[in-house]
Amino acid sequence: MNKRTLVLGASSNESRYSNIACKMLQEYHHTVIPVGNKSGKIGDLEILVVPPIEKNIHTITLYLNPSRQEAYFSYILALNPQRIIFNPGTENVTLSQLANEHGIETIEACTLVMLRTGQY
Repeated sequence: MNKRTLVLGASSNESRYSNIACKMLQEYHHTVIPVGNKSGKIGDLEILVVPPIEKNIHTITLYLNPSRQEAYFSYILALNPQRIIFNPGTENVTLSQLANEHGIETIEACTLVMLRTGQY
């Protein structure tokens, strides 16, 4: 099943996990919306520096450290995804609690591992 996924913290740097995740999500046939603080490309995907208002986002996968997430709290909640994945190093109790209060599932996991093990 295609799970529309917004990658927050996307980078055009090929050694970054956010970049690898965008490519792997596409390999697994998920629609990817990369959002980052610098414009660039990941394969054929344009990194969006102005966070788009999207509908039907299934998953937001985070690649931003907690100190940079607060600026996106309202945006994340407005998208109302089914779940948020906190990749290693992005764990944030405040955002997790806010999301849970809005009925959004939160998971502390690695998107890459979830994809490879069929848990995505």
